[in-house]
This record gives sequence, C-alpha cells and structure tokens, in this order.
Amino acid sequence: CTNPSDDQALEKASGNRTAPHQDSGSKPTVTKKRKQPTECFLSQPEEKQERTLKAKRRKKKKISDILEKSALKPGVPADLQNLLSQHFGENRSVIEIEELKLSDSCFLPANDLTHSFSSYLKEICPKWAKLRKNHKEKKSVVMLVICSSALRSLELIKSMTAFKGDCRVLKLFAKHIKIKEQVTMLEKGVFHIGVGTPGRVKALMEQDGLCLNSTKYMILDWNWRDQKLRRMMDIPEIKRETIDLLEMSIIQLCREGSMKLGLF
Repeated sequence: CTNPSDDQALEKASGNRTAPHQDSGSKPTVTKKRKQPTECFLSQPEEKQERTLKAKRRKKKKISDILEKSALKPGVPADLQNLLSQHFGENRSVIEIEELKLSDSCFLPANDLTHSFSSYLKEICPKWAKLRKNHKEKKSVVMLVICSSALRSLELIKSMTAFKGDCRVLKLFAKHIKIKEQVTMLEKGVFHIGVGTPGRVKALMEQDGLCLNSTKYMILDWNWRDQKLRRMMDIPEIKRETIDLLEMSIIQLCREGSMKLGLF
C-alpha cells in the first residue's frame, strides 16, 4: 500500500515541473501595449498642411477668373496704337516705327459695347447702299472684317443681316474651305464684304487672290471674348497674324486715307 502523504508529494513535484516558477510574492506579468511613436502624431498636421498648400495651388487665380469679375472696357484706337508701338519697338528703327504709326484720323468710331454688329456698321457706314451699288471690282471687297476663328466669322455674318441687304459676303477662313476655291470665287465674282481670319486673308493677299486697294473699311472684332474670355489680340497666333496683315498694306492705305479702321 502507498502512503497518502507520498501521493501528495508526487503531485506537488509534477506540478512544479509543468508550471513556470513564480515567486510567492510576485504578481502575474502583464504585457503592456507598445506606445505609438510621437513622430506619427507630428506627421498628421504636416500632411494636412501639405494638402492645404496643394489646394491653394489648385485655386490659383486664372486670367479668365480675373477678367470675369472685372468690368469690361471697350477697345479704343489708343489700344491698337500702343500694341503696334510695343510690337515694332523691339526690332525697328525710329524711322521705321514712325512710318508704321496710325493717327487718330485713321480710325472709325469704336464700339462702346452698346451696339449689335449691324447697328455698329450702320453707324460707321451710313452710305452703304451707294457704296455697295457702285462696287464692280473683282478680287476685292468694300469691307473686310477680321476675327479670331471660323466659328466667330459665321456668327458675325449671321448678325449683319440687317445691315448687308442683298450684298454678297465671302467667307475668308481656312476651315473646310480650300484657298484655291476662294481665289477662284474672287476672280469670277464680285463680293462686297469679306469676313474671316487674319491668317487666311494674309495668305490670299500673298497669292494675289485678294487686293485691298478698293477696300474702304477694315473692322477688327476687338471686344469679343471666347469661352476663355480671350479677345482676338490675347491669342498669340491671332495677334501675330493680325499685326503682319496690318503691316503688309493696311497701315499704308490707312495713312494715305483710302481705308479706315474700326474696332468692334
């Protein structure tokens, strides 16, 4: 027979082998959660600041936003005169600049932004019916209208219905129209008004398809703005082509008194 006290001693010995050794007075070990580094908390405001800076960059004012809020001022002859002076002043002599200057007498009354296109043309050209009737020359027009695009040209042609009467109007832009077709039309027919872009008008003059010696009026679509609120002279390509066109013969014709410039 086994002694009960011996059984208890065996149980204690086996318990000591399986259980981890603990001091009688110590508390059980508690695993503490590791604190997050303080730099993580510091990085959050920096990220917010970076996002704010990016937002500010995105919200940077565009010229169209500024123009939209500012009052639009009508163009006046001094605007074109200053533009030509700045352009030619960079690489021309004093004598050449003097020959390219336009005096106030070269200009028609400017649009004060109260006119439709037809009403403006009626004001600057009250004897249009007589001019239209007397015009018989081919490869020429009595009035030349210069604007920034083909689409704008079509808009102006539609809006001059009340003024033009039964006169013939020729589209002078490149979109969907070959220059050979325009040259042929000018050679075979008589047209009173030409409406188009400066690039195509310049190309027609270079190919002797269009002569401006009989042209009495040249109108620049000065005040109209596109979807980006740009005027024709705010578009670098249109500005350059318009100034080139003016230099070809128009400035000279205006200085001689045979042609007048209008800013619509």
